[in-house]
Amino acid sequence: MRLVFLFIFCLPIFSMAQDSVDTKKMGTLSGQWRTYYMMTSNKGELKDFNALATGGKLKYQYKLLKNLEIGAAVYNATNLGLQDLTIPDVTTNKLSRYEEGLFDRLDLENDAVFLLGELHVKYRVKNHTFTLGRMKVNSPLINPEDGRMIPTLVQGFWYDHKINNTIMQLGFLNEIAPRSTGKFYGIGESIGTYPEGRNVYGNTALYSNNTASDYILLANVDFEIADNLTVNVWNQYVENIFNSFYLKPSYKITKSVQLEGEWLHQNKVGNGGSNIDSFRYFNQNSADVLGLKISYKIKAGLVSLGYDRILPHGQFIAPREWGREDLFSFQKRERSEGTADNHALVVNYKKDFLIHKDLNLNTILSMGKYWKPDVDNAILNKYAMPNYTHVNLDIFFDIKKLKRFRPELLLTAKIGNGDIPDNPNFYFNKVDMFHLDFVLNYNF
Repeated sequence: MRLVFLFIFCLPIFSMAQDSVDTKKMGTLSGQWRTYYMMTSNKGELKDFNALATGGKLKYQYKLLKNLEIGAAVYNATNLGLQDLTIPDVTTNKLSRYEEGLFDRLDLENDAVFLLGELHVKYRVKNHTFTLGRMKVNSPLINPEDGRMIPTLVQGFWYDHKINNTIMQLGFLNEIAPRSTGKFYGIGESIGTYPEGRNVYGNTALYSNNTASDYILLANVDFEIADNLTVNVWNQYVENIFNSFYLKPSYKITKSVQLEGEWLHQNKVGNGGSNIDSFRYFNQNSADVLGLKISYKIKAGLVSLGYDRILPHGQFIAPREWGREDLFSFQKRERSEGTADNHALVVNYKKDFLIHKDLNLNTILSMGKYWKPDVDNAILNKYAMPNYTHVNLDIFFDIKKLKRFRPELLLTAKIGNGDIPDNPNFYFNKVDMFHLDFVLNYNF
């Protein structure tokens, strides 16, 4: 614990010291100090949860040669002991869903998590960048997902090429450190560190520690077909489990109006993770997600309407350990993953408010409606999620005199819709709940 408080105490000192450091000799020091409060209020007598964490990261980058750089970053999450998260709800015998994610959810008694999350060599030449080691990557299904203390990080090789309006990326990954854990895992091992839900037979899924996969291959190209028409393409090959192909065309109709589409196609690779049905992670032949989004920029802000349809023939499956699903219908604090025959409609409104000459609020209001298969249908509804309405208000505080200080407030309400069986497992940490995040970020 003493090391933790020393770490926290030293962050502002390191920040102020940067101006006096000869970066040509010593490199660049950067980081973030984050303090995160999280609260969930569940329905009726079901247990409520609170958690308070502090910590952040320290990152150091050093240029060995003109085009060669090494970098390292240490991440920390410290539990300040607001509530004992190892005590479950007495009705469902389940733990918190969100609050435990601030720490190592596989070892909640560990009150100080440290992770060497980045350690890499980077080489740049003209429009090419090569990175080898531990790093962050950002793709539709593998990404940092910054809604916890420590993001998702990966280990492997990454190639990036940019020229004019074209971007090309290639990646080979052999380990992943899922957010809300404290170490790197092999690809197959990393799947199942989050709740597993049900298998297609309606029993508790057992793919944790039973999934075999050695690597992931990622490929991406963003290019411009014509004026105002661009295409974003990704392919994610997970050895022995599944392949995901993602296509997103975007057309700028006018300066104010943009139309986007998306198609995500998944198919099984190898044995889907295991030769045994009850241990298999990807236990279907294929899945498809189709989406459409229209955005309209006006003086009062930016309004968008997004729709996604997961077709009935297979669940959209993507490890929650690897980041958020970057779909048009995504809202913070819930997912469509694990569902087939799903409809989702989301309206977003982004608006900046000048409260004072020194205070600006960047706000995002999102309202979503989700139509799910029956909660008893394990083939179509892996996590037994009922129909629901989802409302988020996300507020970022831009304080002019404290440019490095970036607070955030997230308010979330999820309301169950339709006839939901009178079973607390269909409500607990899912619907008829309120959730709050208050985050203090100090970046340097």
